[in-house]
Amino acid sequence: MEKNDRLLTPGEVALMFRVDPKTVTRWASAGRIGSIRTPGGHRRFRESEVSVLLADLTVEANQQQR
Repeated sequence: MEKNDRLLTPGEVALMFRVDPKTVTRWASAGRIGSIRTPGGHRRFRESEVSVLLADLTVEANQQQR
C-alpha cells in the first residue's frame, strides 16, 4: 500500500462510479476490484487502485463513443 493511500468504503467507491454500494461489493467478490478486510470484516478499497480503474473505464467508454 502506498504511504498516503486512503482506504475507501464501498459507499465512497459507489459515489465515484455512480452505482449502488452493493454493486461495488459484488465487483470485489468477482475480483474486478481489489479490496482488503478490516479486523471487523468490512471491505475497504485503496483509493489509488479505484482511481486507476475509474480512469481506465472512462478512457474505454470515450473510445467506444467515437
